[in-house]
Amino acid sequence: MDKVVVGAAIVDDAGRLLAAQRAEPPELAGGWEFPGGKVDPGEDELEALVRECREELDVLIETGAQVGGDWPLANGYILRVWLAKIVEGEPEAKEHLALRWLAMDELYEVPWLPADLPIVRAVRLQLTEG
Repeated sequence: MDKVVVGAAIVDDAGRLLAAQRAEPPELAGGWEFPGGKVDPGEDELEALVRECREELDVLIETGAQVGGDWPLANGYILRVWLAKIVEGEPEAKEHLALRWLAMDELYEVPWLPADLPIVRAVRLQLTEG
């Protein structure tokens, strides 16, 4: 069975994407990623994503279309990402160093983690074609 990590490509009404700066582990600290985390045993992937966003950002999200398929990560993990919007709360960096809303022309102003970079491109395509 694959070890699944879920991520949220949270987009606001202005079409901006939320990026989160990793605090840990040391080899990833400072890099930017999509909020999310591991799926717990017996947990549905979308339930896990909603839970992770509540824990990490203190927001309630509503998920939309999946972005691409399975994105490979280190150590046999795969990342699955969904478009999402915030339906309750304002995002707070509870487990990250910082959060930043990026307009479509600002997407590459932060140093994305290598695993997340191709997903940024896919999100942009999905949003501009959708």
